[in-house]
Amino acid sequence: MAGIIGALTGGAIVAIAAMQGAETPAGKDRAAIETIVREYILEHPEIIPEAMERLRGKQTAQLIDANRKALETPFAAAWAGARDGDVVIVEFFDYSCGYCRQSVAEVDRLIKEDPKLKVVFRELPILGDASDAAARVSLSAARQGAFYPFHLKLYAAGRPTPATIARVQKEVGLDPAKVASDGKAAEVQAELDANLEMARTLQLSGTPAFIIGDQLLPGAVGYETLKKAIADARKAKAVK
Repeated sequence: MAGIIGALTGGAIVAIAAMQGAETPAGKDRAAIETIVREYILEHPEIIPEAMERLRGKQTAQLIDANRKALETPFAAAWAGARDGDVVIVEFFDYSCGYCRQSVAEVDRLIKEDPKLKVVFRELPILGDASDAAARVSLSAARQGAFYPFHLKLYAAGRPTPATIARVQKEVGLDPAKVASDGKAAEVQAELDANLEMARTLQLSGTPAFIIGDQLLPGAVGYETLKKAIADARKAKAVK
């Protein structure tokens, strides 16, 4: 708690100086301000969670911005919506994840409603061998230009199994030889490794996870939350 108060106090002093267009105070002036800010925080501890949440949001936004090109550049055709959308949703997903399946219809609805929206899908097969197998066929579908139909149909088929993956693969017309070779391809493995590393960098705790603008939205957050985040991202771009 002492560390948190100290950090908030120091931050408040810098913010006050910035608003006044002055240099950060030192010596007695700084000590006096520190005492006032510290006493206020102790009298109003309810501001600490809000301040920490804002700090986490700022740090997350910085991480997203530093990795934006990698995040928003799809693997082959692993995207849907507008090719040059003004707002990009990045979704980390796993075909074995029930919450991801729950979000499929909501994301698809947003794509159909919003002609300026692009969705980039990032495979994050963290729930076992079936997830990994599905991800590799999905990335082959991306290479063959059939990612989104495969994506929708495999989720509609339920939890992935060798039988459901094979059936959907056939339904969307994938070349079996290419699927087999892509599953062992260095580029496919590199994509899976890169996605896992990005997930670690962003401290994702599971799937689905959505990145929209500077926001990270973990879990099946729902249509309205996603739509609001899209509007926020557009507003932020307009200001810039």
